[in-house]
Amino acid sequence: MKLNRKILKEFNKGGKVTVRSELVNKLGFDSNFFTHYWKNNKGDVYFFVYEYGFLKLTEHNIRKYVLIKWQDYMDNRK
Repeated sequence: MKLNRKILKEFNKGGKVTVRSELVNKLGFDSNFFTHYWKNNKGDVYFFVYEYGFLKLTEHNIRKYVLIKWQDYMDNRK
């Protein structure tokens, strides 16, 4: 999980970014390891490694990840 967090942090400098999965997978990212998940109103499920999240996506037969950072509004306990 430590490596996953490091990779997500490195690629997500602006708060939200899309990257090809092959790029992060080459560095050792494993989407099977995460700490929690969050489902948005559209039904998309974002998986998080602590405060850094990712959404698996396929566009034009290219696998990608949408990377985001945890926001206060995502906390359902409020």
